[in-house]
Amino acid sequence: MNLSVLVVSSIIILAFSIWAILNPDHARITMKGAVHWIALNLGWYYVLTMTLVIGFVLWVAFSKEGDVRLGPDHSRPQYKLVTWVAMLFAAGVGIDMLFYSVTGPVVQYLHPPAGVGGTPEALQDAVVWTMFHYGIAGWSMYALLGMAMGYFAYRWNMPLSIRAALYPLLGKRVRGKLGDGISIIALVGTVFGVATSMGIGVVLLNVGFSLIFGLEQGLALQIALVIGAVVLTIAATTSGVDRGIRWIAELNLWSAIAMMVYILVTGQTAFLLNALVENIGQFIVTFPARTLQTFAYETGGADWMGGWTLFFWAFWLAWGPFVGVFLARISRGRTLREFVIAAITAPVVCDFIIVSLFGNSALYEVLQGNMAFAEIAIRSPEQGWYALLEMFPGAMFLIGLATLSGLLFYLTSANSGAMVMSNFSASIPDPAQDGPKWLRIFWAVLTALLAVAMLIAGGVTTMEYATLIFALPVTIISYLVMASFYKVLRMERAAREGQVLRKPSMAPIGGHMPERSWKQRLEQMRTFPSQRQATQFLDRTVRPALDDVAAEFGKQGYEVERSEISNAKGIVEPLLRVSMSSYRAFHYHVAVVEAPVPMFSGRMTREIDVYYRLEVFTQTGSGGYDLMGLTKQQVIDDVLERYEAHLAFLTFSSETNTASVLTPPTLPTEPSPEVPPTGADDTTTKA
Repeated sequence: MNLSVLVVSSIIILAFSIWAILNPDHARITMKGAVHWIALNLGWYYVLTMTLVIGFVLWVAFSKEGDVRLGPDHSRPQYKLVTWVAMLFAAGVGIDMLFYSVTGPVVQYLHPPAGVGGTPEALQDAVVWTMFHYGIAGWSMYALLGMAMGYFAYRWNMPLSIRAALYPLLGKRVRGKLGDGISIIALVGTVFGVATSMGIGVVLLNVGFSLIFGLEQGLALQIALVIGAVVLTIAATTSGVDRGIRWIAELNLWSAIAMMVYILVTGQTAFLLNALVENIGQFIVTFPARTLQTFAYETGGADWMGGWTLFFWAFWLAWGPFVGVFLARISRGRTLREFVIAAITAPVVCDFIIVSLFGNSALYEVLQGNMAFAEIAIRSPEQGWYALLEMFPGAMFLIGLATLSGLLFYLTSANSGAMVMSNFSASIPDPAQDGPKWLRIFWAVLTALLAVAMLIAGGVTTMEYATLIFALPVTIISYLVMASFYKVLRMERAAREGQVLRKPSMAPIGGHMPERSWKQRLEQMRTFPSQRQATQFLDRTVRPALDDVAAEFGKQGYEVERSEISNAKGIVEPLLRVSMSSYRAFHYHVAVVEAPVPMFSGRMTREIDVYYRLEVFTQTGSGGYDLMGLTKQQVIDDVLERYEAHLAFLTFSSETNTASVLTPPTLPTEPSPEVPPTGADDTTTKA
């Protein structure tokens, strides 16, 4: 537990909640004034920030460094593609999208930000504005924070946190009060973002439960729903990502698909499909202009921006640390390119379909002259959403399905949020682990209290105000993360170019085996060592070779260490480390890796299922080759090849003024120099 982060964040949230509950009118008026000032004076800043974030993540994805993995070079994804996309979608999309999918298009058609309402021009833009607000911008923010935190967590064995992603920029200061301040900003922004989604969710579900069960709508039912949701959140969150949250995420995706198919089949199918295609085309064509649109020349433009675009940008900023951590948590082994492209395409397409089907169904009713429905959708979005559902055949079935889908949206966000909040307020050196269960329960309860406070202080409007205000400090974090990650990618490029620019006399080793005789090569094709054989080879050949190299390094004045590491199976593995003053140290770690026996091998039979390889790991992962069967001299030669490659990397780093040392393996405590980047569960002992 990080006591200072936990206490300060809790005090801020509790103080705001008590203020909103005891003096709701004053809280609402004060926040309204603050939001008006921000919209009038800082609207351009929010717009510019999101534009730069979009550009940065696209640059990362399509650069040469897009092939870098969120983890060691040999790591591969933990989840299947469909499961991963479902979790991406469900974690980053809240029930608020259903809330705004009807009211947004109707408002933009009848009261557009520019021009006259009710015109063909306003109609063409009505749904596109909502698609824009739920499109690439928000997911780019998620991708930025997710890939930065995931990179440091899985490639450098640092905690899965914002402060770790800023270490290259801020250095050791992230361990102290500055780092705590960054964590507090991220945590408070996350709590307000999730609380806003919860508040909007219960306002919407309040109507659904009233229609289904005949309950009286109002604040009492909304608070009861919050309490009930907290109980379910605690039950699901304590089961962890691999069970409760994953199950809810997949069920969420399938229920949303079922709801969309029902609306498409029973509604105005041809109109909805035509409109969907046109909406996507209009979005693509106008996206650059909308991204930088501030309505500086429109009367009342600042008010519209504050109520719509700036609110959504603030919403994504507030949710950014939360969703970023969750996306990183489920994306180990993905490349940066794969991560970014998936994040800004798959969930965005799902968002577009939901917004377009609901929005165009609502607009169709308005175009038929149903102005009573339009007024409900504008005045009371939650009533308007259910009023639209009541117009479809089998209305009660659709209402029940939509309420279930909304409830799953809500639970997914609440579950993921509680888990991430506990991670932010705890010191967890292993990125594969989550915060303690009691801490997740604490944050689930505190977030629910904040949601209730904002409901009392004015409902959805007050939530919008609070989100816009508390997201402002998060913009600073986004700039710091971009600067820090840019520095990281320069280092990755230097490492790659250093390998390419090595002297021709040096044999390439990256991903290639050391030179073997033809007899050794033939023997390797037909042998699949057991764990016992692999450990015996370590003892008889590899350790003596590393001991000799270490001794010679020491004689020549190098600062060298020979250590032993216990892996997860209890196998003791050798590590050679040569310190390089202020530069990145040279690591040569020989790990015992289990691998499946190929179906067709040199022995032409398959008597066993797995065998064991002796792979060489550096700070960036496995070299991809096996030392089994080499002589002691060949192992020594490979160590020297690796060392020469490391020197080439350092030389290129110096020539291009690129940092070669980014961060120690662990935060917030000083790292042990023997800890390798290959597994957070390893323990190290002196040889």
